[in-house]
Parts: sequence; structure tokens; C-alpha cells
Amino acid sequence: MGRKMLFLFNPHSGKGQLKNSLYEIVEIFTKADYDVTVRPTQDKNDAYRTVLHGCSEYSVIVVSGGDGTLNEAVRGMMELPPEKRIPMGYIPSGTTNDFAASRGIPKDPIKAAEKIVSGSPFLGDVGLLNGNAFNYVAAFGAFTDVSYDTPQGVKNVLGQAAYLVEGIKRLPNIGSFRVRITNAGIDDDFCVGCVLNSTSMAGISFDGKYKVELDDGLFELVLIKMPVTILQAQEIFSAVMKGEEETEKFRLIRSDSFDIEFDDPIKWTLDGEFGGTYKHVKIKVCKQAVEFIL
Repeated sequence: MGRKMLFLFNPHSGKGQLKNSLYEIVEIFTKADYDVTVRPTQDKNDAYRTVLHGCSEYSVIVVSGGDGTLNEAVRGMMELPPEKRIPMGYIPSGTTNDFAASRGIPKDPIKAAEKIVSGSPFLGDVGLLNGNAFNYVAAFGAFTDVSYDTPQGVKNVLGQAAYLVEGIKRLPNIGSFRVRITNAGIDDDFCVGCVLNSTSMAGISFDGKYKVELDDGLFELVLIKMPVTILQAQEIFSAVMKGEEETEKFRLIRSDSFDIEFDDPIKWTLDGEFGGTYKHVKIKVCKQAVEFIL
């Protein structure tokens, strides 16, 4: 009898096409001497509950879905004592899959499965926002709610273009927020803020432009001021693409924790899903908290 594997997949993620590769994926795992249990997620937070209450029965878990499904699985893993956490593989099947892009996981599900059986363990950092785990991004402000406010059916039809369409609808309502970060000496107005552990966000890669280590115990905080003109918006985008860390409208800060306050409660996005509304958040990095197979 081989090692016991739980293969947990979201049948509605992306365009639901993973089901077309299900047999080949299970065969790859079986030939690698895994005793595979396959479970499609049943509803929101099913991945979280399954990992939290079922990990002890398996030696490895493989999750397939979008960034939100993976977030659920990691949240469940983070609520377990460190000695009870098990290695986790990931097969991306969502719309953008920023986590996979940052970690070199193939988009093709068959290739991703093959990489899992031949891969090596990697202890990755995980963030906590007021105790809620996230893998690669916690964000507030303009456009950050697009990923979870865009209907799944529209994403299935349009793919990443669905985010662009939804974002354009929000243009007239963009505003700034007063942001105070006590451990960084910041008290200013910004329209977007993102705490990142990623080389990709919203499908845009900035790999090689910033020195981002995924296991160093540090996350990057990106703050963007409201652009008044199209030229200023272009300057912000150019600064990011060039790897600049501070301009008149753009700021990047590295730390293992962030203490952030607002004048009014602000909605947050965690790994592309709604993460709650807060006036005060404390974010900390849990260094090398979860073992991924990459």
C-alpha cells in the first residue's frame, strides 16, 4: 500500500476543465505509489474544513482550484499545530493563479501533477491578517474587490478579461483612504495598498524587477497614491515595471509585520477573496509555515 494522498479539487474553478484531466492526474499519482482519495469540494469553505479535520489521515494533500481554494486549504493547515501539518501540492485551475505563477507551477494540470510527484519540499511563508491566513496578497482600495465581486460564470466565459470589464465599471468610484502605519512612519492618503509575497498579481508578473523571496519571513507592502492624470498613472505603472521602490506616487516597504489604521472601516481582499472589513489591521508573517511540494 502506497502513501495516502488526498486530492481535493474545486469542480467549478476556472472553466471547470480539470475534470477532463482527472483520470490522467490520478494515474500519475497512483504510478508514483500514492493511494489516492479524490474529493470534489462541495461548497465555500469545504477545502478549509476538509484540511482542518481530515489531514491526520493522509501523508500529503494536493489541492486544485484557484487562489481562493488554495487559501481555504492553507487556512485549514495553519490552524493545525505545526507538527500535524502535512506537505501540500497545488494544481492551478483558476482564472489568474498568481500563487502558481510565483512558484513556477505549470498551468497545464498534467504537467503540474508530474511536477508534484518529482518535486521537492519548500517551506513557504504565510501571512496572517488579524489572525486570518493568506498566501500571497492582502489588499485594500481601488479594484481589489474585483476578483471576488466578478461572478464565477462571467470569469468562466471571459477569463482574465472579466476582471478588466469589472474594473472599468468601478473607475468613477475610485477614492483615497487615510492610511497610518505606525511601524513605518506613514500617515498619508492612498488609493491602493497591497501586502505581497508574490512575483505576480492579477496576472501581471514583475519577476526579476524586485527581489522577492518567498521564504525569508518578509512581505512587501505596496502603497499607491491617487493618480490625478493619465500621465501620473503611466508613471506609477512604469515605476513598478522598472522595479523602483519609491516615487512621488508609489511606495514599497519590506517588513515581517505591519500595523495599519484607517479613519473608517475598509474592505480587504485575501488571495482574491473577501477578507473582512476593518478599521485596524495587524499583519504578521509566519516564516516557512507550510510545506509545499514544488
